[in-house]
Amino acid sequence: MKLCRIETPDGIKPAMIDADGAARDLTQHLTDIELATMAPAALDQLRDVDVTALPVITGRFAPVINDIRRILCIGLNYSDHAAEAGMDVPDHPILFSKLCAATGANDPIIIPKDSEKTDWEVELAVVIGTKAQHVSEADALSHVAGYATFNDVSERAFQIEFGGQWVKGKSCDSFAPIGPYLVTADEVPDPQNLDLWLDVNGTRRQTGNTRTMVFSVAEIISFLSRFMTLLPGDVIATGTPPGVGMGFKPPVYLQPGDVVELGIEGLGDQRQEVIKFNG
Repeated sequence: MKLCRIETPDGIKPAMIDADGAARDLTQHLTDIELATMAPAALDQLRDVDVTALPVITGRFAPVINDIRRILCIGLNYSDHAAEAGMDVPDHPILFSKLCAATGANDPIIIPKDSEKTDWEVELAVVIGTKAQHVSEADALSHVAGYATFNDVSERAFQIEFGGQWVKGKSCDSFAPIGPYLVTADEVPDPQNLDLWLDVNGTRRQTGNTRTMVFSVAEIISFLSRFMTLLPGDVIATGTPPGVGMGFKPPVYLQPGDVVELGIEGLGDQRQEVIKFNG
């Protein structure tokens, strides 16, 4: 299934994508796509819905879950991205978090005040569906509700040049576009064989495949579950392939008026216009 949330004149409505790519209104079956929806039993109930009998709705994609619990991120998880960043391939997954609210797949990227180095990162996002605590790699994927396209927008000066942790360069408003939809895990038989891409102003900047991750999705979930209990609604952004702006010589960063387009095989595409902070 492909589940999403659609902004309409009557508010945000839960929806399911049909075989032709149209969004079908799910409000007669549930009030929203939320933490409870991620439970296996709840997803099984939705699988029994006749999507063709639901009304078509149109509007802007909202974040795929209304109450994302937290956004956990893995850094330098593609060896060629680590090389372009001038950093060593890590021995263990590098964890940081994004403390901003998620935004819809096509919502604008806002260049923060005083930013000169706002950057892009296409990533596979994993949405946890059931509690995961000290899980093995063999069992890790059974805790996944689904997958989504994610743009880990980053401000490199804030992230690297101001000392301390990366969080401050990752948490500016609009820095977590997710979606357009959540693809349930049963429709992604191998999360380690998905093509990723990202364009800026029509020029291809990133091309990759999840098979080149340093740490697989299963390894990441197992590793994180040793140190924290993962719960429904947790989102894990699993790292980016090479081609980010700071890796160019000289670096290339986003400017107001730019258009960022990105996608992951089977998980849908995003399109974000870049605008200047106005506050």
